[in-house]
Amino acid sequence: MVVDRVRARGVRSAFDAFFDSVPPPTSPEQAALDLFQETAATVPAYRAFLAAHGVDPHRVRTMADFHHLPLMDKETYHHAYPLPERCRDGRLEWCDLVAVSSGSSGAPTVWPRSVADELSVARRFEQVFAHSFGAAGRSTLAVVCFPLGTWVGGLFTTACVRHLAAKGYPITTVAPGNNKAEILRVLPELAPHFQQVVLLGYPPFLKTVIDAGTAEGIPWSDYAIKLVFAGEVFSERWRDIIAERVGIADPLHDTASLYGTADAGVLGTETPQSIAIRRFFADHPDLARDVFGDARLPTLVQYDPRSRYFETHDGTLLFTADGGVPLIRYHIADQGGVIGHRELLDLCAKHGFAAPAGPELPFVYVFGRSLFTVSFFGANIFPEHVAAGLEDPSVSDRVTGKFVIEVLEDADADHRLRITAELAPARDGDDGDEDGGRDDGDSAAVAASIHGALLRLNSEFANYVPVERQLPEVHLRPFEDPEYFPQGVKHRYTRTPTAD
Repeated sequence: MVVDRVRARGVRSAFDAFFDSVPPPTSPEQAALDLFQETAATVPAYRAFLAAHGVDPHRVRTMADFHHLPLMDKETYHHAYPLPERCRDGRLEWCDLVAVSSGSSGAPTVWPRSVADELSVARRFEQVFAHSFGAAGRSTLAVVCFPLGTWVGGLFTTACVRHLAAKGYPITTVAPGNNKAEILRVLPELAPHFQQVVLLGYPPFLKTVIDAGTAEGIPWSDYAIKLVFAGEVFSERWRDIIAERVGIADPLHDTASLYGTADAGVLGTETPQSIAIRRFFADHPDLARDVFGDARLPTLVQYDPRSRYFETHDGTLLFTADGGVPLIRYHIADQGGVIGHRELLDLCAKHGFAAPAGPELPFVYVFGRSLFTVSFFGANIFPEHVAAGLEDPSVSDRVTGKFVIEVLEDADADHRLRITAELAPARDGDDGDEDGGRDDGDSAAVAASIHGALLRLNSEFANYVPVERQLPEVHLRPFEDPEYFPQGVKHRYTRTPTAD
């Protein structure tokens, strides 16, 4: 076997376009059609997939044809065809790195990619670092706090930020991963040498780091902290809590959430414009319900439709994107929708809100996946509503913000709602109950706060659940409890109903 010069030239071409900031030359619709035709011609599994659905790719010429293509998902595509056949020309070795999905919806899935695939995602990081954080003109320390290993977050983020440095941005990266002690060890050594520090990680974990750093005397406000989140929906009150604790005065420009997946990296990013609009909707829940079709407040990001082409299907999202495994009309099963840029700005203006200037890119909103809810007396209990209870100032210092929702059935077949929450490190040494957690005033206070949030935010809960069953049973487990809150894995907010 010899060195693949063709592949090397393709990677070099991708880097040249990235360094020169050359946008794709075609329209979003044409880019999606071109990717479909190229995938049908070169990916064995996709050819077989189309044949199994009776589709002749040569007859797919318009977007109307494209919108009738069968949907991909993990069950019907990834689990149905061998991994190499899902790569171009059946060559897994043409991908130089693999990531593994968290497995939150079943068995873990392997996602191969090449360096070239990272560059489209690096453009999304550039959008945040350059346009929100002003990184072109400030020396920046990027601290990657996502888990390192086969998970997509840590290594992918590290690679993309280093691509920005290679492009000329004054960014230096350190990657302690989700090792809190190491993060807090390197920060005081490195942060004083930079004009700003960017922490990148999952929201609950970053909160844990920030709170632990405060306890250790880390002078967060001295470091011009910026925050990049991913993986979870959070409230604007939560954003304000975290911003205040690190000395952020402008959360629109100093924080950003990414809509990312193992399937295709980053799909969209918050911008100052999208954050401002989301905060407007947070203050107008009735309008938010009318616009998004739900009482919950979704993550709201902007995306480049030439790189990630979104559609909707029965209230869930589809996207088309290139990668080591090209994805055509991939049903990711995230609940959400798409809104045009002008459409959303006009709607805000109609209700008296002038959104700040921003990129003229469409919006996608994301609630998350339905498997992250539990049903209790016919009412859907969402993690966002429980999180609101834990974020209340009366209890927020007692817990980290991590929790697990369960509906348990006892010997008499009665159901009860249990919330298992993680104690803050400062309260971890107190005496616990027989389950290793706590059963005292803390539990009662947390239960009351969650109960109040559910009544306020969830009309189904208030109306469907008998009053005598509405107060949740709260168990407080020790910080980083190995059963409920293990380190190094993606947290899951629900458990399958069990009998006990």
